Amino acid sequence: MEFKNLILQQEGNIRIVKINNPQSMNALNSQVLAELDQVFSEIENDPQTNVVILTGEGRAFVAGADISQMSTMNAAQGKDFGVQGSKVFRKIELLGKPVIAAINGFALGGGCELALSCDIRIASSKAKIGQPEVGLGITPGFSGTQRLPRIVGEGRAKELIYSAKAITADEAFRIGLVNRVVEPEQLMDEALALAKTIAKNAPIAVRLSKEAINRGMQTDIDTAIAIENDLFALCFSTGDQKEGMKAFFEKRPAQWKNK
Repeated sequence: MEFKNLILQQEGNIRIVKINNPQSMNALNSQVLAELDQVFSEIENDPQTNVVILTGEGRAFVAGADISQMSTMNAAQGKDFGVQGSKVFRKIELLGKPVIAAINGFALGGGCELALSCDIRIASSKAKIGQPEVGLGITPGFSGTQRLPRIVGEGRAKELIYSAKAITADEAFRIGLVNRVVEPEQLMDEALALAKTIAKNAPIAVRLSKEAINRGMQTDIDTAIAIENDLFALCFSTGDQKEGMKAFFEKRPAQWKNK
């Protein structure tokens, strides 16, 4: 399928998804969200892709949700738009493969929320990140009020959302919103290096580790440990576990079969 607002690249077993809507600094409208929904459904079922890098074309990762589309909405239309974005971002969060956000510029509103749905966030030193929605008379609508406090803590999330202020990449790193900050020209190299490191490991084990973290973080510690125990046990029914341990004893790189 061809996409109007996305540029796709394949680097070995790494898929790069670049949002390309330059007229509005990659703002998220219904069409862009629909294309993201479609491409992540394809990636889920693509055996050739083990890791995803999500980034933006030009000066922005995503400058926000499309204000020109939202400005004429009534309450019912606003809810539909919020549900659409939240479902797409939840799909990314639950994808059975790690997703790295390479934040190359503005990540505001829906752009910040999109980055929050990814597993790992690497930011350019020129990035600006924030949730400015209350300055437009709305709340964050793509799950920002839920993911942001889970990542940076309730107090910091409330300050960012209530103030509508954008913060620098260095401040985002300080509060744990991004994993690391690099110079703009190093951003994609850094993201690709990390993606390649992850992709060398057993795909099923990485997927189950992601599932254990995602599910465990939403429950109490005893239930979370039980979730990990079950997923750990499941690894021993896979060919990758047999291959990984055999390769260890034979002192050679493992040849993963992803089964």
